[in-house]
Order: sequence, then structure tokens, then C-alpha cells
Amino acid sequence: MLMQADVGKPFSAHVIVIGNEKGGSGKSTTAMHVAVWLLQAGQRVATIDLDSRQKSFTHYVDNRRTWVTRSGIKLDVPEHFCVARGFGTRIEEIEQQEFGAFAEAVSTVEQTHDFIVIDTPGSDSYLMRLAHSMADTLITPLNDSFVDFDVLGVIDQTTFEVTGVSHYAEMVREARRQRRLVDGGITDWVVIRNRLSTLGSRNRKLVGEGVEVLGKRLGFRCIDGFAERVVYREFFPRGLTALDDLNEATLGTRPTVSHVTARDEVAAFMNALKLPVDERGKRRAAARAEWVAASGKPLETHDLLADL
Repeated sequence: MLMQADVGKPFSAHVIVIGNEKGGSGKSTTAMHVAVWLLQAGQRVATIDLDSRQKSFTHYVDNRRTWVTRSGIKLDVPEHFCVARGFGTRIEEIEQQEFGAFAEAVSTVEQTHDFIVIDTPGSDSYLMRLAHSMADTLITPLNDSFVDFDVLGVIDQTTFEVTGVSHYAEMVREARRQRRLVDGGITDWVVIRNRLSTLGSRNRKLVGEGVEVLGKRLGFRCIDGFAERVVYREFFPRGLTALDDLNEATLGTRPTVSHVTARDEVAAFMNALKLPVDERGKRRAAARAEWVAASGKPLETHDLLADL
């Protein structure tokens, strides 16, 4: 059987893994926004979907490509891979197939891209553990409720104090240990609280206190992610993000205050992630923006033509 240590060589690309064993936490939405933000910063980004059953991330990227073709609107699209499920009668045979497809996708882009963003399935699996052991940055989206908190920690029913560590947190701890053993790398684990209520509540306070306690125990950072906004669900059919140039042509309707608020929210989240964005990429992005801004202007000929 292949082990996690088999992929231990260091990668030139920075590997970002979006992981949580519970579905519905916003993994694909988070992955897409991270990828688009990096692309807009001039980074070369590849994306990999390991959830071969749901394929939410793949459908999101496909929707974006389709909308670019149909609308003629320029949108940044990452180079995307979806790792197919293995088939066979033996677990070893299935894992060999999945490992081969995953390794091929990574080897295709690891030397040519700055970042690889990997979306994982909402269940424990071989590929999920493999991806976690490769992560330079691990992002765990967590809905702001004790239902989702349960994948990280156990709480006392009376006092709401944290009394233990749950299955997913134990898996991450082992994956980080594997990473250190293989190449000495350290995974920056970031837990993001999604679907935050815009109003203060006792639940929000208690969940926040529990996450803070676990963060100190397990060694992760906690930042605010995406609030509960309808606009995030509306983005999916066209593959859009809050970071895109949202106008009536792009959205099909006039943008609202919620679109602007979502954009500010995502920008704050990405800045808090503190990803190692390459300065050369920033210069590429600035040059590209300048070219786009000037592309619609008439050519100035006063410096080119001699006085007659």
C-alpha cells in the first residue's frame, strides 16, 4: 500500500489544501475565491478537485469557463484537474489508481505554477489524508455552529468547555507530523469561521471561545471567513466570485450593497491568510491591469509622426 511519505519531495509550488470532513462548510466556495484572488495577484495557479463524487469545485470552474465563452467577459480561470475515483476489487488497487492520477496532476504543474489549490471531499479517505500531508497552508472552513465544531473538538454539555479533540483534528495532527518527518515542512493551519451571523449571539460567542481554546491546543490560526450571504450561492451558476468585476453584464442584474460587502469581506479574509505571494506576480498583475485599461483608448500618434 502506498503511504503518505511517498509524496514527500518538496514542491516548488505552494500547496493550499481546503479540508473538512463535514460537507456544506463552504470548501468549494473558499477554494474558488482563493484561486481567483491569487490569479488576480498575477500568480500562476492550478487547482485540483479530489471530491470525484460531488465535483463541486470542478463544476464551479466549468461554470466559469462556460460563462466566459457565452458572455465574452474576461475572467481569470485556473488550470484545473479533477482526480477520478479508482475502481477495483482491492483497496490497494483503488488507491494505486487514485495516487497515480493525483501524482500526475501535481507533477504537471508543480514546477510551472506558483500555487496549487486542492479541494478535498467531505469524508475521510486515502486521497484526503494524502493531500493534508502535502499542505503548506491548510484551510479548514467551519460553519459557526456546534454541529460543525464537532469535527474539531468535544465540549462539555453543561459548561460548553472544550474537553477533547475530535477525529478530523487528530487526522490533521498526524498529517502535519508526517510532513515534518518527510521533509521538515511546517503546515500553516488556518480555521476560518464561515456563515457568521451579522448579529452577535450567545452561540457565536461560545463557538468562538471554543475555537480559540482548540487553536492554542492544536496550533492553528482562526480568522473570519464568509458571512451568510445569498450572493455567494448566486455566484456559482456562472462561476463568479466576489472578487470579479461585478456589473450588470457579468451578473445579469445590477450589483447590490451585498456584492460590495462580500468583496470587502473576501479581501480581508485573503489578507489575513498571509499567503506567500510572489512580487514578480504582483508586477505582472499591475502590468496586465495597465494594458487592459489602455486597450480601449485610441492610439496616440503625436510622438510617432513627424511634423508635416
